[in-house]
Amino acid sequence: MNCSVILAQMTYIFVYGTLKRGQPNYYRMLDAANGKAEYCGRARTVEKYPLVIAGRYNIPFLLNEPGEGQRVHGEIYSVDDQMLSFLDRFESCPTIYQRTNVKLEVDEWVGEGSDSPKVGSIFEAFVYSTTTYQPEWRSNPTYESYDAYGDHGLAYVGREARDE
Repeated sequence: MNCSVILAQMTYIFVYGTLKRGQPNYYRMLDAANGKAEYCGRARTVEKYPLVIAGRYNIPFLLNEPGEGQRVHGEIYSVDDQMLSFLDRFESCPTIYQRTNVKLEVDEWVGEGSDSPKVGSIFEAFVYSTTTYQPEWRSNPTYESYDAYGDHGLAYVGREARDE
């Protein structure tokens, strides 16, 4: 699979939290049992969104409130239908997160070809954001880039360690 070739069964997903490279759930993107995912590049949202760390497990949430917060940085992946289904389940879509289209400004694209987006161009992909959140989350600090190991002091609690 090559990011410069758009295949009918592939879908572009923008990830901004624990599924990014170097983050606690990135291994899920690499697990062939979940489907196929290929890193395509880095981007940031065209519009501002509140990216907050919230809940007792310090989960990054992108609140679906365009125009608020900051332009959020993340990564674009090309995923097959099996990975898309896995991600929908992983993100508790549609109950907690909703999968919607978002416009992105491309910062890096690893694929080459005449149909590849250029740096600075606008590109659309799906993103998992939420409209179902606690009202007090609106007063949480917002971030332009999430790092589970960042200096925010809010340690992410992985699913395996939760007492749900």
